Amino acid sequence: MAALINVVWALGLALWSYAIWRIAPALYALLKPSPLRYIPGAPAPSWLFGNLKQLSSVEEPIIQEGWVEKYGKTIKFKGWFSRDTLFTMDTKAINYILTHSSDYPKPEASRFNLSQFLGNGVLVVEGEQHRKQRRIINPAFGPAQIRELTGIFVDKSLQLRDVWKNEVLAHGDSARIDVVKGLSKMTLDVIGLAGFNYSFDALNVHGKPNELNEVFRTIFGTAGKRGSVFGMLKFIFPPLRLIPTERSKRVTKAQRDMRRIGMQLIAEKKADVMRASAQKKKIDNGLDGLQNRDLLTLLIKANMATDLPEDHRLSDEDVLAQVPTFLVAGHETTSTATTWCLYALSHALEVQQKLREELLDIPTDHPTMDELQELPYLDAVIRETMRVYPPVPTAARIAGIDDVIPLNEPYTDIRGAVHDGIRVEKGTAIDVPLLALHRSKELWGEDALEFRPERWESIPDTVHSVPGVWSHLMTFLGGPRACIGYRFSIVEMKALVFTLVRAFEFELAVSPQNIEKQGVVIRRPFVKSEKHKGSQLPVHVKLYKRE
Repeated sequence: MAALINVVWALGLALWSYAIWRIAPALYALLKPSPLRYIPGAPAPSWLFGNLKQLSSVEEPIIQEGWVEKYGKTIKFKGWFSRDTLFTMDTKAINYILTHSSDYPKPEASRFNLSQFLGNGVLVVEGEQHRKQRRIINPAFGPAQIRELTGIFVDKSLQLRDVWKNEVLAHGDSARIDVVKGLSKMTLDVIGLAGFNYSFDALNVHGKPNELNEVFRTIFGTAGKRGSVFGMLKFIFPPLRLIPTERSKRVTKAQRDMRRIGMQLIAEKKADVMRASAQKKKIDNGLDGLQNRDLLTLLIKANMATDLPEDHRLSDEDVLAQVPTFLVAGHETTSTATTWCLYALSHALEVQQKLREELLDIPTDHPTMDELQELPYLDAVIRETMRVYPPVPTAARIAGIDDVIPLNEPYTDIRGAVHDGIRVEKGTAIDVPLLALHRSKELWGEDALEFRPERWESIPDTVHSVPGVWSHLMTFLGGPRACIGYRFSIVEMKALVFTLVRAFEFELAVSPQNIEKQGVVIRRPFVKSEKHKGSQLPVHVKLYKRE
């Protein structure tokens, strides 16, 4: 008995020691003076929640915009336990943060949460590991590769068109359709084929059961939901992660299944590349000799290139980590962005008709990538959707070093001193305001809040300072961690809109005021009066009949 008591005491002491070791730095960070303490900002109504409840109570960055108008472009707000968070609309500062990605990584909490669903793929890892993974993955997302995949985008768009057409015909003249479900299934089918040459058949064209589809739904079904208190405690105290819950048991089993299926896919792709090599086709000679041209095959081909140094190659585990990364990045954001595009077109009927007239001038249902890229109004509609309704509204970063962030416009602190840079210390939280930049009247003009594709005929010179990787927008971020698949997403979205707007007329089935935007990471539409149904966008869909 005495021995057992000693063991219990030892375990208890170890747990208390670990808790103190984890909590002490956080307490020190809370008690020491913040490097942002003299930067202006709004008072926090709560010590525990800071300004977070205020920020989560509105859909758009209205509160931050009010603070910027009152206090200036560079401000602070309070996060958990009233810790200061930097918020700046200064494009030079944002460019500096994004281009110095090794010094300004994602916060540990964000990476931990992402890793539960994505493993250690390119969206999660930092530093040299990120550069190594990205170096190998980059070639798979070039323009030539996306051109080869466009046929998949178009074919799946036509399948979704036919599914909705049958539903409309079954109801007579028009049908009320939740476009979220159909678009989500279509983009999942696309990333299955384009990513792995794997058929999810989510649109259920053939009605076949599919193991990976079920695995995907189990792992990612609650990825976007708000975390529980126990989930937060698991981040603070890693030993708690060992305590199983019903949900964690399901996810763990699904992860094992995904690993098994993923390793099988990798083995098959390696065999394809080896077979091409055995046929005396050089691995680094384009796509010659390879039967499959999906992203995973191209990644493995690049990883096996004969001129690639051994220390630059990815392990099978690193390659496997890209499987869920491709699934999420190539599925959720594109389907959500296209949903918002149909939302915009559904209550801007004159824009919808103008777009339809341009699309119907193309004498084929099977456009190439080049044909899609040569449609100016379609391009403007996609750009304007990504400006007004970016799926991801903000990006969190943390200072990894003590530094001074340069500014375009100096700020005046609460003591009256003027600064041409922002001094930050290691651990300083930073909120990168993607959506707020898109809504800035200073950058985009007085009509910045309006959905107006015509603005892309001649955008203001002021937006040229926005450091995005695509079209002076922050939708796909910028710098070394900019979205690697942005070309994939844009062309897939154009194929979808091209096909659907040619075939149907869309009109909202509920008032725009009854639609709200919510999401922990990705902003999705919800019907306020039917929130229990989850994300949805009910639209009246009617077959378009040409005169």
